[in-house]
Amino acid sequence: MNENVPPPIGVAPQPKTSALAIWSLVLGILALLFLLVCISPLFAIPGVICAHLAYSRIKRSGGALEGQGIALAGLITNYVSIGMSVFLVPMMLAIAIPNFVKARATSQANACINNLRQIDAAKNEWALENNKTNGTPVTVADIKPFIKLDASGNLPKCPAGGTYTIGVIGEPPTCSLGTTVTPAHVLP
Repeated sequence: MNENVPPPIGVAPQPKTSALAIWSLVLGILALLFLLVCISPLFAIPGVICAHLAYSRIKRSGGALEGQGIALAGLITNYVSIGMSVFLVPMMLAIAIPNFVKARATSQANACINNLRQIDAAKNEWALENNKTNGTPVTVADIKPFIKLDASGNLPKCPAGGTYTIGVIGEPPTCSLGTTVTPAHVLP
């Protein structure tokens, strides 16, 4: 053998980027994207955990793992997302809940007005078929054949809990909530 030839030099292994660091950054970006949908903490909390685990594994790897910058970026994006959601989510709920309540009340009032129209139409139909004039009292039994009944065979009910008064021919039916609830449960 030739003693003048140096032994082959081994190639040092390249350090790998920590998968946890990459995941922390991906979760941080997703958390920022989903901030307005109020689900960012579902991505940000696991992202923070991944970033902290990545940091500790990178430090213990002795140079075999890299990605401290990615893990730091993941920490920053996840903590920013958590911080913003602490303020943004309650603010959005403070705006949304009153609007949902108002929409529900409007929907109930519209359904009530529709029921009043059906009762009024049934009264008028009964009056025409029976040659009744204005001022004639009307009972529930009188108009039942002329109106769509609910599943239990009763007149429709006010969705907000009001009670209907059929009244007499020539006067519109009324709801007990017609003067106390806004929007009013009154036939226009």
